[in-house]
Amino acid sequence: MTDPDQLAASVAHAMLAREGTGPAWGIEIVEAREGYSRLRMTLRADMLNGHGSAHGGMVFALADTAFAYACNSRNVRTVGAQATMVFLDGAKEGEVLIAEAEEAAVVGRSGVYNVSVKTEDGRAVAEFQGFSRTVGGAFIDEAPLP
Repeated sequence: MTDPDQLAASVAHAMLAREGTGPAWGIEIVEAREGYSRLRMTLRADMLNGHGSAHGGMVFALADTAFAYACNSRNVRTVGAQATMVFLDGAKEGEVLIAEAEEAAVVGRSGVYNVSVKTEDGRAVAEFQGFSRTVGGAFIDEAPLP
């Protein structure tokens, strides 16, 4: 049987490789383990709103991606059922955003995940909470990454 954290990393890397969005936005996996993921993304000019700050949709997308990797970490296909986000501060072009997703609870097919989005220097940008629902089936075979 595969180590749970190795499996989680394998699932996260497979999800990123299959997406069009994550690679297009330059999302990088810093760490992925069971019930947890940490991602980074550097803000580009095309990710800013009319105020010159990170577009809320980009911040949400980064947090949602971290949520997805954390809730799929056990290699059971899981989707978001609901999510909310509170925006706390802006971020500018060139800043690196870090999204850290942590599992708060899983009961049956439902889960709750908290995601903090901060700048690389630790300044809080947003807090996200996602509610997941497993839909069944494996995302990948259980062979870990080399």
